[in-house]
Amino acid sequence: MNNITYLLSQPQFYVPFLLWSIFWKGFALWKSATKKQLVWFILLLNINTLGLLEIVYVFFLNRWDIDNGRILSFLEKKFKRNKK
Repeated sequence: MNNITYLLSQPQFYVPFLLWSIFWKGFALWKSATKKQLVWFILLLNINTLGLLEIVYVFFLNRWDIDNGRILSFLEKKFKRNKK
């Protein structure tokens, strides 16, 4: 028990998990942004699962646009600036 407590108190224990999570989160966010999938972008940005949701999104879920782009098109219409 003492060894586990010591291991968990060391910062170098968390570095690999942090790097892993940052890589997959960044990759999934980039992929959802390029596909203009706002719902996925918001979900991936707010839910932290040590990269598990991000990996599932990158390999499987990115094919599905949950709202068929309705939220993004609504926001584009709402905040569209008139060009002079």
